[in-house]
Amino acid sequence: MIGELPKSLMVDGVDCPINSDYRAALTIFEAFGDSSLSDLNKNIALLEILYDFEIPENETEAQKQAIWFLDIGGAVQKETDLSPRTLDYRQDEQLIFSGINAVIGHDIREDDYMHWWTFYGLCQAISPESLISHIVGIRSKMGKGKKLEKYEQEFYRENKHLIDMLRS
Repeated sequence: MIGELPKSLMVDGVDCPINSDYRAALTIFEAFGDSSLSDLNKNIALLEILYDFEIPENETEAQKQAIWFLDIGGAVQKETDLSPRTLDYRQDEQLIFSGINAVIGHDIREDDYMHWWTFYGLCQAISPESLISHIVGIRSKMGKGKKLEKYEQEFYRENKHLIDMLRS
């Protein structure tokens, strides 16, 4: 149904409630970005966090549905292995929240709940003139080997700590 936000996922014909808050999704992404976790542990984290420890019996289907949910119902463009990484929710946390807060008019971290899809939509509405948009643009150019404009080169020199991606 248009305009509805899923708060459960259908796994083998069973409607399974999920933790649809954006904080759960960000925690899952943090786990998937943690190089110290094995793929098995990342998948366990995905299922335990999203299904709130009530993991459906068919874990493979539960994982498939979880990925669908995290991909905003399949609306997120898939990055190829060759695409440069341009955003890290942990490293860029303050800048992302600043951009979202400017869009919505208050600090969303004070809200008790916000659906993951709503949070993602707000990220897409962040102004192209925002600091996080500027940083992501520079990261994208650098990752693709494109030449930075003079003002971007100067910004990079002065803000390497914001632009260079940290490794987990």
